[in-house]
Amino acid sequence: MKKLLIPLILLLIGTGGGVAAGLFLMPPAPDDHDMAALGPCGELPVDDHAAGPTEEEVLAAAAEDGESLNEGFEYVKLANQFVVPIVEGATVVGMVVLSVSLEVPLGQKDHAFEVEPKLRDAFLQVLFDHANTGGFDGVFTATTTMRSLRAALRNAADTAVPDLVRDVLILDIQRQDL
Repeated sequence: MKKLLIPLILLLIGTGGGVAAGLFLMPPAPDDHDMAALGPCGELPVDDHAAGPTEEEVLAAAAEDGESLNEGFEYVKLANQFVVPIVEGATVVGMVVLSVSLEVPLGQKDHAFEVEPKLRDAFLQVLFDHANTGGFDGVFTATTTMRSLRAALRNAADTAVPDLVRDVLILDIQRQDL
């Protein structure tokens, strides 16, 4: 009987302590004023300015100050990532995945999306050549290696679609060895 009594007492003390802690740490109940501020489905109201100014507001403020934040260009993020196999001999030993954005003149964003297949083809050829010459081996994110890769991508874009791409930005690059 004593063997059963001690665990039962400990169970009751533990349960009582848990309930007391839950009641003590419970957030305060909303009052009527807080409930009136909620939307019809109980959602919180959205404050459009809580996350900071919108892009249009920033550009308008910069225009008032006589400065331009984008200086005549805009960015186009290519929809899909580039996947480049790393081949040694006749075996694929790894993969490199890249995300690329383009810097284009203002108003040319739609044109960049229209010619995206042509740009992707040119970029893939450059990336395959880079991989085949060992560009993704060792410390492939070194400044000189990345600078030469960006320059090769920029040249390929200028060859494929002249006077559209001002610069090529590599946003993400990851290598996965198999």
